[in-house]
Amino acid sequence: MIYLVNHPIQFFVVSLVALWISSRIGGFIRMRKHPDPLEDSDDYSLILSATLTLLGLLIGFTFSMAAGRYDQRKNYEEEEANAIGTEYVRTDFLPASDAATVRALLREYLDLRIVYYLRLNAEQLQQNNAATAQVQSRLWAAIVPAAGAQPDPVRALVVSGMNDVLNRQGYSQAAFLNRVPIAAWLLMMAIAVFSNMLFGYRASRRGKLMFLILPIALAISFFLISDIDQPRRGVIMVHPQNLEILAQSLK
Repeated sequence: MIYLVNHPIQFFVVSLVALWISSRIGGFIRMRKHPDPLEDSDDYSLILSATLTLLGLLIGFTFSMAAGRYDQRKNYEEEEANAIGTEYVRTDFLPASDAATVRALLREYLDLRIVYYLRLNAEQLQQNNAATAQVQSRLWAAIVPAAGAQPDPVRALVVSGMNDVLNRQGYSQAAFLNRVPIAAWLLMMAIAVFSNMLFGYRASRRGKLMFLILPIALAISFFLISDIDQPRRGVIMVHPQNLEILAQSLK
């Protein structure tokens, strides 16, 4: 399940096939156990409607979770760009030699942060995190001597700004790791399979096309949720436009 939610296209295909099979199983059970018209069709319609309503609520709740995390990643990208840009300006308060060193490191750090938002595999992401941690250490080491030599409120602004730069990276990383729980996916898939079996049981005599309507709709919904929830694959991704604009302005 973890692999599927991390690969939205594969998740769409697998969920479509699984839900279609579920609806066919429901139709097969109906033909074997109850080939005659349903006598309690009203009660059955009530059960089917209640199950589909519950499934719709779960899909809406899960989509809200994924969309909230997507907005969070976008907001942290904007805040990270603002923090780096502010600290770049505050380096004017440092001695000329220290300011030049910090600015060069900030430009290098900015390039690493832009790469972080791209489609990286596990090895590339690990390399980016390691390089980012090294540049962060060098940035902090570059401002400590100047701030310690003249500990006044002006130099404190530089230290505070660098602290914001480092903190924003941690917030962005946490937002990328914050995903829809696997337990929520399993629960939603279980109810979806059960709903399709009930739907297939009801639609057993209404043509093969009826067995595809609900599976297609649910598979598209699952694809959309997993695509938004997956920050490095799929169609919908957070583009580091604020960081890129800042990089262009610093050049």
